[in-house]
Amino acid sequence: MLERVKNVLGITDPEFNGEIQDLIDAAKMDLGIAGITRAEITEDPLIRRGIMLYCKTHFHEGTDDSERLEKAYDKLKGQLMNATGYTDWTGDGEA
Repeated sequence: MLERVKNVLGITDPEFNGEIQDLIDAAKMDLGIAGITRAEITEDPLIRRGIMLYCKTHFHEGTDDSERLEKAYDKLKGQLMNATGYTDWTGDGEA
């Protein structure tokens, strides 16, 4: 996942590996906190996209694109929270 995210960010310097890996881990945790149980399954294209958006948002924080990227991440996260098979919610308010 690290190499995929580095590619998306346009980063080749290994100096940023630690920071980028921290962002990947934070993205998975953020998705998990939102109740998304598949956050560790990086083979899932929607999870992968969410991680990449999260990383782009936070790696480029303070740029013109960061707000747009954050909205895109939040929208995807919301869709995953409501999608069948991505959470343990039963639909009756209980997990």
